[in-house]
Parts: sequence; C-alpha cells; structure tokens
Amino acid sequence: MTEATLPHQNVTFESTEGEAHGYIAVPESGEGPGVIVIQEWWGLTDHMKDVCDRLADQGFVALAPDLYGGSIAHDGEEAVEMMSKLPAEEGARLLLGSVDYLLSRDEVTSSTVGAIGFCMGGGFVLSLAAQARDKVSAAVPFYGVGQGVPDSFKTITAKVQGHYAEQDGFFPVEEARKQEAQIREESGAEVQYFYYDAPHAFHNDENPQGNYREEEANLAWSRAVQFLKDNVS
Repeated sequence: MTEATLPHQNVTFESTEGEAHGYIAVPESGEGPGVIVIQEWWGLTDHMKDVCDRLADQGFVALAPDLYGGSIAHDGEEAVEMMSKLPAEEGARLLLGSVDYLLSRDEVTSSTVGAIGFCMGGGFVLSLAAQARDKVSAAVPFYGVGQGVPDSFKTITAKVQGHYAEQDGFFPVEEARKQEAQIREESGAEVQYFYYDAPHAFHNDENPQGNYREEEANLAWSRAVQFLKDNVS
C-alpha cells in the first residue's frame, strides 16, 4: 500500500455512547461520498487508517470510528479478549452515530454512506446496514465474524458485496454461503459474495499472523471500490 499523502486527521464526535473518536481521510478535491470503515479485532490500527487513505485516494470521505477507545491488540489472544468485551449493541450504537456525523460534514456530497469492514468489522458492517437501513446504500463485509453479525437481515436495504475466504478457519466457507443466501432471502436486497482461495484476513498486508495474499487482496479491493463508487451517491 502506498504512503498516504492526502488530508487526514483524528476526529471527535458525539454518539449515543457519548463522545466517540475516529480517523477521517478526505480526498484532494476536498469533498466526496462518505464511507464508514470498520476496524478488525486488532483495533483502529495504522492498517485501518491506510484503508481510509486509500479510499480518499479514490475520491471518498472515509471515516473509521474507534470501537476500542484507543486500545490496540498486539496478538490474537489479546484481540479475542478485546473483541469479546465490546458489546454488540454498544458497537452498533457508536457506528450509527458515526453515520450521522459523517453525513453532517460539509465535505460529504452523498445522501447515503457506504460501509466497509474487515473481520469483526465485517460483522458490524452487516449490523450497521440492518440498523441504519436506508442511510447505508452499500455494505461491504470482508470475512465478517464476531458478535457484530446480526441474527436477522430483514431490515437491510443496502446492496451487499461480500468477500470471503475459502480457507477461513474462523468462519468456514460453508457458513458464509449460508449467510449469503440468508441475506438475499430475508432482505430482498441485491447480494453478491465473492470467494477467494485464501485464508482469513487475506486483505491485511500488516497482519501479524501472515495471512496476507496480494493477488486476492488486490482483486477484492478493486471490486469493493467499484461497488462503492456505483452505489454511494
């Protein structure tokens, strides 16, 4: 991934959970459609900030809310513990506040937002789409797992593009295929899942577990960016 050269900053905003924090990246044009970026179980890491910067490079105003309040996990055991201590309802409410905050910013030209998330964040993408309804027009979960995954997808109105791994030890591909069918059946939304010959977290080039797969990551990213461009306005 390239070094960020775009305007970016840490921000503070109000949510139903009180004062929340995050990282925002704005394109060189100074404006663009809004996208929420939802962190992996590691926290709001440099990699997640880089995802925001890359989206800004594609013309989006990208906001990554900090679901852990500044904490970063350094190994898998710590990440599991931190994820388990984040109540799904609390995370969902904070994300709802981040949608309202992003839409209120002068730089955001869209009337809806997109949402993209990875690992735990991929689960929360689906939760956010289900709760924010027509405020989210495009939902992009990457190998979504964790307590953020909702039981029901009936209230999702966003188009959904999923990116899942065929060698995922956290979320077996068979379960991902069932989820794809469930979203399509319950929501009636347009749903397309892509499956990659790769392990969990294949998109993260800074993953300490070494699961990054460059070819699959680049393909998934190009698909996701085009999907957001087509559906967030």
